[in-house]
Amino acid sequence: MKANFLLINPWIYDFAAFNLWSRPLGLLKVAEYLSGFDCEIKFIDCTDRMESEKKFGTGKYPRQSVKKPDILKEVPHTYARYGITAQEFIEKLTNCLPCDAIFVTSIMTYWYPGTQEVIKIIRSLSSDIPVILGGIYPTLYSDHARTHSGADHVFTGSIDSRINSALQSLGITLNQGSKSLPYYRLNFYEHSRFAPLLTSTGCPYKCTYCASAILNKGFMQRHPQDVLQEIEELYQKGTRDFAFYDDALLANPDHHIKVLLREIIRSTMKVRFHCPNGIHAGFIDDELADLMKRSGFTTLRLGFETVNSRRQEETGGKVNHDSIRSAVRNLRKRRNSISQRPWCTHKSYRILATAWHCLLG
Repeated sequence: MKANFLLINPWIYDFAAFNLWSRPLGLLKVAEYLSGFDCEIKFIDCTDRMESEKKFGTGKYPRQSVKKPDILKEVPHTYARYGITAQEFIEKLTNCLPCDAIFVTSIMTYWYPGTQEVIKIIRSLSSDIPVILGGIYPTLYSDHARTHSGADHVFTGSIDSRINSALQSLGITLNQGSKSLPYYRLNFYEHSRFAPLLTSTGCPYKCTYCASAILNKGFMQRHPQDVLQEIEELYQKGTRDFAFYDDALLANPDHHIKVLLREIIRSTMKVRFHCPNGIHAGFIDDELADLMKRSGFTTLRLGFETVNSRRQEETGGKVNHDSIRSAVRNLRKRRNSISQRPWCTHKSYRILATAWHCLLG
């Protein structure tokens, strides 16, 4: 008998949230894995709604004020749930039941109240459907997730065949089906203006402030031609804005990103690339800056955690003053602008301007 699964991306619970090309890529990878078996997959993304759309597919989430957790009660800002309404979620969930198991993801660790609320609602409608929780939050705080999430099984780490083992432990058997499909062929999102791109997993660096080494085993880059094929297929579907989700997009540049960007330029596709994550300034030489400009890089953030030279070395030594200076100069020669966050105040801009002046000399 064909298995029936539901995948859910919960709401964001936070003081502020803005959709900067956000998609639950880990959950979509679960869907890709399951698509290789004889099963039906349904999908609910509680954040797939924008109150107002901005440039390049970004936008403001609708929000509803909710009670603050006790630990945050002294914070003088409105705490809110971002995404579809609770009633709309209940209606979508009801239409997807019954099913054999529900997969719930959780991205930012401090968004776990959204995960708890989703699982609570699932339990209120059907107490016997097993819930499997995965994502960044349960991977980094597995004990907390097991104790407080309400899930039947907590899945840690990246997506692999352990999903099958988790289902078997819950009494669910997967029967092999056809070849697995990439998420964008599963048609979970209609008329999406943007798409996430993951050209690599993990990171070759071990910066003390970063969890990438915990979330991924090692560092692996996809073949540039495979990435190009994905971009071309999404482009044919109407997507023009692409957001890189890589932790180390520019690593090994001569054999990876430069190869990909040359192919993009040759293809004549008119795309826009965005980097919501800070990228490694040390790799942005004159050639790469030129390729980035000509291939359609539109939103760019450079990772620069501290101006303290000693702390730069203590936390990993990935970027220093010289490398950031060189990157900025190479980008400015191509008239690339370094993206400023939309919530920065005029005072913040003045501070940034002073910092750049001191940095560039």
